[in-house]
Amino acid sequence: MKRLLIALFCILSLPVFANEPASTQAEATDKEAFSPGEMILHHISDSHEWHFATLGDEEHGTHLTLPLPVIAYQPTKGLSVFSSSRLAHGQSYNGLKLEHEHLVAEDGGHVYDFSITKNVASLLLSALLLLLVFTAVARGYGKNRNGAPRGIQSFFEPIIVFVRDEVAKKSIGPKYERYMPYLLTIFFFIWFNNLLGLMPGGANLTGNIAVTLTLAVLTLIITLASSNKYYWSHIFATPGVPKALLPIMIPVELIGVVVKPFSLMVRLFANITAGHIVILSFISLIFIFRSAAVSPVSIAFGLFINVLELLVAILQAYIFTLLTAMYIGGAVEEHHDADHQIGGDNAAAPAHGHAH
Repeated sequence: MKRLLIALFCILSLPVFANEPASTQAEATDKEAFSPGEMILHHISDSHEWHFATLGDEEHGTHLTLPLPVIAYQPTKGLSVFSSSRLAHGQSYNGLKLEHEHLVAEDGGHVYDFSITKNVASLLLSALLLLLVFTAVARGYGKNRNGAPRGIQSFFEPIIVFVRDEVAKKSIGPKYERYMPYLLTIFFFIWFNNLLGLMPGGANLTGNIAVTLTLAVLTLIITLASSNKYYWSHIFATPGVPKALLPIMIPVELIGVVVKPFSLMVRLFANITAGHIVILSFISLIFIFRSAAVSPVSIAFGLFINVLELLVAILQAYIFTLLTAMYIGGAVEEHHDADHQIGGDNAAAPAHGHAH
């Protein structure tokens, strides 16, 4: 939240700096031509093309852009498949055009957009990368069953063991093994995409609310599908609560079931998006002040935040995975575990002991 407030302060303060009275009218007009808010929103939002960089001036320079496939269905015209380059610079094609990166029909009709956007392309790229990396890791385990890990296997094994021992075993208990594939998948999926988003021209995939919503819904489905009767008995008949308070407690507990994964969605989305906004805000200062004195400061702060985001990338993956494991652990705990509150702060040691 603090980083988000800093980002908003930077964005809101930029127009004030751009309209200093010491500037001439020509300089003010030139500065106002650059819109930091527009630039930031363009970089963190989804689009129908993948823009990597601009060489030279924004207006007359060379744009390194990869057009992506547009796949749209119109009830009146059927299916359309073409390159997004046909819609560049406000052009229209086959009765379709882009308005603020939303595909709309010129005649105002309904459009079903199934296009491969930048986020979708980044999702497919990260999925391919994960498959290649962990196929190599699995192959290493197959060839070297009893020996010390080598190559890429030696890098990922400590992380896998950490997720197993410190997250899954301690939070879920004896039944942790069946949930390890899901926990490892979300951990590495979030971590890889956080890192890819920090690369120049990278997509802000984990800063997309639809992606974090999907991850949260998957966690909710797995939690509810794994829940036992003791989990629901704690919701509908909370131990130690007078029966007169149950009409109040039951709705609160049911709301909590949904709010927990919702918090996962918002936390990941807000932290990753805020990090991108802060970095781009510092870079924007260079184009607003157009001063050699500002450039080193902006670059230094931007670089510092970027390095900090490398830590945030793995930290957010860890937090999402840990909380997911805790929610699952609360749903699968047995009757004797529930009575002793195993799965909470005081339950780490007993759960760990059962797992061993």
